[in-house]
Amino acid sequence: MMPLTLRQNNLRVTQMSEIIVGGVETFSTVDFPGKLAAVVFMQGCPWRCPFCHNTELQPLNQSTNFIWGNFLDFLKKRQGILEAVVFSGGEPLAQNALPDAIKEVKSLGYQIGLHTGGYRPDLFAEVLPLVDWVGFDIKTSFNEEKYNHLTGSTHFTKVMQSLEKLIASHKAFECRTTCDPRHLEIEDIYNIGKELSRLGVKEYYLQKYRPIPSDTESTDADCEKFFHDEALQKYLKETFPIFDNRF
Repeated sequence: MMPLTLRQNNLRVTQMSEIIVGGVETFSTVDFPGKLAAVVFMQGCPWRCPFCHNTELQPLNQSTNFIWGNFLDFLKKRQGILEAVVFSGGEPLAQNALPDAIKEVKSLGYQIGLHTGGYRPDLFAEVLPLVDWVGFDIKTSFNEEKYNHLTGSTHFTKVMQSLEKLIASHKAFECRTTCDPRHLEIEDIYNIGKELSRLGVKEYYLQKYRPIPSDTESTDADCEKFFHDEALQKYLKETFPIFDNRF
């Protein structure tokens, strides 16, 4: 879903002026397992993944007309209805104000979810004690050159550090991979599965790629080949205690 924007009105503006938000989804049943959640789409992302549908969230430090205080007021009115707030993106770890924003939301009694690719392990370690669940994106094979090429970054080593911190934290989390057939092959998923299993990851998901507007070549068969490969599916089901496909 594309983020909705809470625009400025007559409600107050709080001291959290540092936080920059591109928009919110005010009700979601799919972004925090088993919880009714609101989703905050943080502005800014260091990744340049070719399958991204929210490229408007990529520019760092781009001001928006989202008013953080309005959102907190909204959350106060939804206490007892919504159960959780998920910080998504963009990439939430791009913003130094993330820990304070999480603390404000957590003080209202909400559980906290985080969607991240793990590019800042130090900040990730700071927010881990504050969150209740993490969705950790694995972009491609655990190969530094391939990972950095796909993401247009140099963050592979940091991703590995963050993943190790997440596993050691014993927080509830999942790993997931968007299966873009233009850039991933069946062998890449085997590579990911083997490494995640070695690290001790228990929950993994394959996510179907939805062609971006500029992709006029990928067919349904291309996008679904990962899910119809019986050997791959059997391997993943046998490797991970919790595994599923997301369409």
